[in-house]
Amino acid sequence: MAPWGELFAGVRGVLLDISGVLYDSGAGGGTAIAGSVEAVARLKRSQLKIRFCTNESQKSRAELVGQLRRLGFDISEGEVTAPAPAACQILKERGLRPHLLIHDGVRSEFDQIDTSNPNCVVIADAGESFSYQNMNSAFQVLMELESPVLISLGKGRYYKETSGLMLDVGPYMKALEYACGIQAEVVGKPSPEFFKSALQAIGVEAHQLLSM
Repeated sequence: MAPWGELFAGVRGVLLDISGVLYDSGAGGGTAIAGSVEAVARLKRSQLKIRFCTNESQKSRAELVGQLRRLGFDISEGEVTAPAPAACQILKERGLRPHLLIHDGVRSEFDQIDTSNPNCVVIADAGESFSYQNMNSAFQVLMELESPVLISLGKGRYYKETSGLMLDVGPYMKALEYACGIQAEVVGKPSPEFFKSALQAIGVEAHQLLSM
């Protein structure tokens, strides 16, 4: 077994997941995972560059960071790569006007996006908003488009809260794919472009990165 110094030679940056790695979400702001606050503090005292990369799509970055800071983490909004801002950039670049099937907690991220006369659908972890009526409305928008575009903020199957496992956006994304005969464009993990944007933010190449 090689020494730790040899194993980590050439590592310049660390990419940290948030949910399930730093904390478990849930009522009352969730709970920090044992040792995670101290681990982040130690990493920040090191010479490594750090980026937090999350598929969180029920909270804006500002809300997420505020919650993490209350749990004791040293983190700022500018250190977080999240799918909603990345999706907004894509929408602007491609002139897309989304029908939004998203959680109210992340809706503020789309305040500067034109949602009139939709020519695509953006789906995220909408929680209680995943009703038949809302899913059917998204389905109808897609079926009326000549070239339907479905953008999904992640494709996870489920995630963990303090109360137990919760369905994520993936099963609902797959339902729309199946019903409309299309393939969603995933913005968030595990999309390679999403990870590349996180690497660019800290100026580190993939082979110089440790991901957790």
